[in-house]
Amino acid sequence: MKVPLHIVNARRQQLAAWMQQHGHASLQEICAQFDVSEATARRDLCALAAEKQLVRTYGGALVEHNHRFASFRERREKAAKAKARIAARAHRWIRPNSTIYFDAGTTVYAIAEELVRNPVEPLTVVTNSLPVADILSAAPRLRMHLLGGELLPRQSVLIGEMAGKALQFYKLDVAFMGAQAADARGLWNSQPEVVAFQRRLLETAAAAVFCLDDSKLGREAPVFLVEWSEVDALVTNASPRRLEALGIPAMGRPRVQEV
Repeated sequence: MKVPLHIVNARRQQLAAWMQQHGHASLQEICAQFDVSEATARRDLCALAAEKQLVRTYGGALVEHNHRFASFRERREKAAKAKARIAARAHRWIRPNSTIYFDAGTTVYAIAEELVRNPVEPLTVVTNSLPVADILSAAPRLRMHLLGGELLPRQSVLIGEMAGKALQFYKLDVAFMGAQAADARGLWNSQPEVVAFQRRLLETAAAAVFCLDDSKLGREAPVFLVEWSEVDALVTNASPRRLEALGIPAMGRPRVQEV
């Protein structure tokens, strides 16, 4: 029996409102919440995605990331002391005559601030982060390369296929990277386009160093990024006991550097 169109539209608007509150959800969660089949849930999600009310992900959906994501300035103020400690430790990975990648995010930005205070010369920096490019643009004996792409204003980052393809022109010694969450399985982020770019970055860099404060640990985000076996180091302010309790590996790869 075909459901009347006005009922379908009402359900979809309820789903859109519910997604705005929750940010992201799996297909199973949506089915349970609205008492519909997976086929019906998929049709509803496709319709809402076509209206740009949400973004489809593998096994679920999330609301359009750039509209609900906290601005760079808002995120920079959170856990500032922890980020400064992480940055001081991560700075040890930087060596003269190397090419370093700075990912987007406020913890990685803190590493750029540390580099201004304690320059390493000469150095080549590649980034898709506008704040990183700005703060390091005047650093002595530092060559700055900014990747092109689509601007996500609230993240202050350039992203997309153009940025990903540009990575092939660089031989990166170290990539400082961030993520929205981490658990025993690995690292997670909140947007498919960002994850696609970061996966290319992982293929390009000789060493991938993830920098996360304690608040990111023991959580998941909408999109899985990478398993721990593919990560070279995690720099964090979390204690070894907390890492062990969360099932995040602290021996061998990745090399966990608590601060």
